[in-house]
Amino acid sequence: MPDLHIRRESSAARVEWQVTLRMADGDRQSKDTGLRTSRSRDVLTTTWNEYELSRLMLGTVQFGQPYGVANRTGQPDQAQVRAMISTALDGGVNCLDTAATYGTSEEVLGQALQELGVSDRLIIATKVRPLQPEELDDPRLAEQAIEASVATSRRRLGIDCLPVVLFHREADAQHLDVLDQLRRRGWLKHVGVSCGNQPGFVNSFSGIDRLSALQIPANLLDRRHQAQGAFETAAINGIAVFIRSVYLQGLLVMPDGDIPSPLQHVTGLRRTLAGIADQAGMSLAELAVRCMLGQPGVTSVLVGVETEVQVRDNLALFAKGPLPADVQEAVHGLAPAVPEMLITPALWPQPANAGSNLATGDAGAPVDTPVDTPVDAPPLDDKPQVMPDSSN
Repeated sequence: MPDLHIRRESSAARVEWQVTLRMADGDRQSKDTGLRTSRSRDVLTTTWNEYELSRLMLGTVQFGQPYGVANRTGQPDQAQVRAMISTALDGGVNCLDTAATYGTSEEVLGQALQELGVSDRLIIATKVRPLQPEELDDPRLAEQAIEASVATSRRRLGIDCLPVVLFHREADAQHLDVLDQLRRRGWLKHVGVSCGNQPGFVNSFSGIDRLSALQIPANLLDRRHQAQGAFETAAINGIAVFIRSVYLQGLLVMPDGDIPSPLQHVTGLRRTLAGIADQAGMSLAELAVRCMLGQPGVTSVLVGVETEVQVRDNLALFAKGPLPADVQEAVHGLAPAVPEMLITPALWPQPANAGSNLATGDAGAPVDTPVDTPVDAPPLDDKPQVMPDSSN
C-alpha cells in the first residue's frame, strides 16, 4: 500500500498525495497515517497545481445521453442532474468530467451549475471534439476545429476559463500547440489527453512540459497501462492521472444475468475477484474502487453516474480509501489471461438494438475508451506523433 503523504517535485508542477478529511462542519485536517474516515461525508483529496481535487471525479456522460452496458435507467432529467451534483458537492466532490461529444452533457451540466450557483466551486474537465481525418491532416482546419470546440464548451458550461481541457484522442494531440495557444489566451488553464487502451504513448506524453493531465483507462482486469508504469511516470513529471473505466462500463459489477452473451467470459474472472472481495468483507464494487485508489500516482478516479443513489453509494466507497495492503497484494497476485476484446469496450460487438448501448461508435457517441492499433511508441520531443487512426 503506497505512502499517502508523498511529495514529488518536477519542473512542470508539484504533486502532493495526502489524506484530507472534509468534515460536515467544514473543518479540515491532514493525516499522515493512512485513510481513516468516520463519516460518509468525508472525502479524500489530492493536491495538484492550484487545485485540491477530490479523489472521486464525477463522470457526466450519462447527463447527456443513455450510456453504459449497465445503464438501466436511461438519461436523467435536469432536476435529477441538479440533485446529483448537489449531493456530490455535499459529499466533498469538486471535480467533474464531460466532453463536447457527450450528447447534451455540457449544456445540461452548465445549466445545473448556473441553477445551483456553484460554477466557482467545481473543477470541470472537458474534451475537444475528436478531429475528422481531413482536420487531423490539415493544421489550419485542425486549429479552426479545436478553437470552435473549446469556444462551444465555454459557452455551454458558462465558464470563461475552463480548468482542464483534454484532447479526446491521442492522435489529435499532435495539435497540442493549438490548445496551448488557447491556454495563453486565457480560455483554459490546463491541457491534457484522454488516452487509449493500448499502452506505449502514455509515458511519452508524460515527458511533455505543456501537458498537465492524462485520463487513462484502468480497472481490476485492465492493467495494461499500470504494467508499463504509466501512473507513476506521469506523477513524477507533475502530471495528473485521472483513471476512468474503473467498473469497465459496469461490466465488473452488473448482475450475471444482465451480462451480454458476447461478454460472458467475464463471469469466471469476476467470480475469482469476488472471492477476494468476500474474504475481505467487501463488495466487488468496493474492491474495484479501492484498488484503483491505492495505485501510486493516481490523482482521481472517474465514476459515471445516472442516479443520486449511485452518487451516494460511490461517496461511501471512496470514503474508505485504498485497500489494506494484504488485499491489494492478493489482487495484484492474480494474473488472469484476459482477452483484449473483453477489456476494450470499443471492441465489444454492437448489438442490433442500439438502445442497449453495448458499445459506442458513431461520431456523436462517447469516445472515452478509444482503441489504437498497438505500436511501439517512439521518443517524442515536445510534440506527440500521429498514432494510427482510432476506432471507437
